[in-house]
Amino acid sequence: MSEAETPLPGGRVGGAVRVGDTVRRPTGPWTPAVHALLARLRAAGLDAVPEVRGIDERGREVLGLIPGRTIGRDEIVADALLADGVRWLRRYHDAVADYRPPGEVTWRHGRRALAGGEIVCHNDPAAYNWIADGDRVVGVVDWDMAGPGVALDDLAFVAWMSVPLRRELPVDDVARRLRLLAAAYGDVTPEAILAHVHVRMALAADRIEAGQRRGDPGLLNLAAIGEPGRTRAALAALAGREPAIAAALSKLILE
Repeated sequence: MSEAETPLPGGRVGGAVRVGDTVRRPTGPWTPAVHALLARLRAAGLDAVPEVRGIDERGREVLGLIPGRTIGRDEIVADALLADGVRWLRRYHDAVADYRPPGEVTWRHGRRALAGGEIVCHNDPAAYNWIADGDRVVGVVDWDMAGPGVALDDLAFVAWMSVPLRRELPVDDVARRLRLLAAAYGDVTPEAILAHVHVRMALAADRIEAGQRRGDPGLLNLAAIGEPGRTRAALAALAGREPAIAAALSKLILE
């Protein structure tokens, strides 16, 4: 008798289910590249990376379950957890810095080789893809969007989703959390993160739209929640708030 399947929270792009001590998720042409990446990271000793256990009889990937608390998409995580997630992101970028798959590779958003100065980004490293134990990030999941980019792409994505810049919040809180991100990651300014959010999220909107035109089932699921139009509207709203955020960042420096 087969083990029961329990749908896991989240999964707007592709439905994940728990089976025993494993997670099963849909695969695609990008799966071999993602599995090679995960194997490399685990071999390098990076923490919080799921174990690849193969493909099941239904063609789904089988990953080891990482126990812990899942985080809702709209949850605003505490400062301590946000900082720990960004420290993990820095460890990931350091671990992947010398990983260059040979030649062109098929990723979810297209087939190409890494360009000079690029790394393999997670591309979806927001808090809703963290597994938490108190104020610590013990797992990072949903790697199917991984692909070429620059480190600031991932950091800007965290800022957008998990500061979160996509929502209108008190300006002083936004500035403080942006500065927290920069300090936790190191070697970057909060102003640089804020500026890059427009680049990264415009790219995200374009990628979603292109995937929908290709018929990618996971990205077509996002149309039901208004994507990519919702992201483009939120970016336009952020532009109107940016002068106040920049002023608050400057005030933090003076204090």
